[in-house]
Parts: sequence; structure tokens; C-alpha cells
Amino acid sequence: MQRDMAKLIFPGAGVKIGVDEAGRGPLAGPVVAAAVILGGQPPKGLDDSKKLSAKRRAELETGIKASCRWSLGIASVEEIDRINIFAATMLAMTRAVEGLVAQIEGAIDEVLIDGNLTPAGRTEGWRWPARAIVGGDALEPCISAASIIAKEHRDSLMRAAAEKHPHYGWERNAGYGTAEHMAALRAHGATPLHRRSFAPVAQLEMFR
Repeated sequence: MQRDMAKLIFPGAGVKIGVDEAGRGPLAGPVVAAAVILGGQPPKGLDDSKKLSAKRRAELETGIKASCRWSLGIASVEEIDRINIFAATMLAMTRAVEGLVAQIEGAIDEVLIDGNLTPAGRTEGWRWPARAIVGGDALEPCISAASIIAKEHRDSLMRAAAEKHPHYGWERNAGYGTAEHMAALRAHGATPLHRRSFAPVAQLEMFR
């Protein structure tokens, strides 16, 4: 997923891309990654999305999308169950960066990724210099922006999914294994959006 705009040309120096994901831990829903190149005047107050209120995240998302280059990459529940959540996260990151690179002309200097590992050498199609930064979503503004975009998009997907599957409280828990979610799983079973490779879901399905 990417913006439908003319390619942006970056003369001279290379470009720094920030990447982060949302949705590694939930029991349901896809994993979403975002890639961001900051514009000349990015919104102020960028930070780890988990440290921001929902209202502030929404405000910053609007500012990021208006002033920066960004792209999203998604790995589906089926892909998570088939290749495991780590590989699916690396795949989503690769898709996000690929979509962003397609928007620009110029060298990619470095891709900064929140965490301790990158898709380099792990995901087919990754071809950019990458550096992992533990806690990068609070240290590097471009990663902070990516964390906000990724979380806001995934939360919106889970709110939409909650309308079709209203028992699980996804509009509140975004698919994480809260007490409410687990009780609904026991009562109603798993949906097609549940990750059956995750132990809590697999164990409940065994005894239904």
C-alpha cells in the first residue's frame, strides 16, 4: 500500500527510512509495518506510539501523512500461521519499504528498524542497507513516525473487523489476549482472523 503520487526526487545524499511494526503479539489480525521518510517539516512531538494517547496518535498520523513519504506493508493471518510471526513481520517490513522506495528516485542510505533484527538476509526481496535499533521508536523520529502510522492503521483494521466479529472486543483490545478476548474465545471459538499457530488459540481449539 502506498501513496498515489509522482515520484519524489532526492538529489545528492541518500535517504533514511524509518520502519516499525504493529501487531506481533495479538492473537488475531494481521501484522502491519510502516516505512516513513520524514519531510522537511515533520510534525512535532513524534514518539513511540505506545507512549501517546489515542487522540495524539491520530493527530500525528494526519501530520505525518501530510508532510512525509510513507508506505504500509501487511502480512495476513494466513501468512503468519504458515511462516510464523517473526518471518511474517520481516515480510511486512519488506513490503512497506518496497512500496516506499517505489515512490522515490535516489539512493537509499539506510533503513532504520525498531528492534534487534532486520529482514536483511532473512526475507527474500530485501535489498537495502539496514540497521536495527533497540528502542528506536523512541530514539529516531523516522521510526517514531512509522510506529504511529503502523499502529493507527492496524487499529483501524481491527475496529472494522470487530463489526463483523463483535464478541471479542477487538475495537478495545486490537486482538490482544485480554481477559475479555479469552472469555469470548472460550465461548464462541476462533474466527478466520485468529492466529491458530499461537498457543492460546490452538489450545482452545483442541478442546472444542
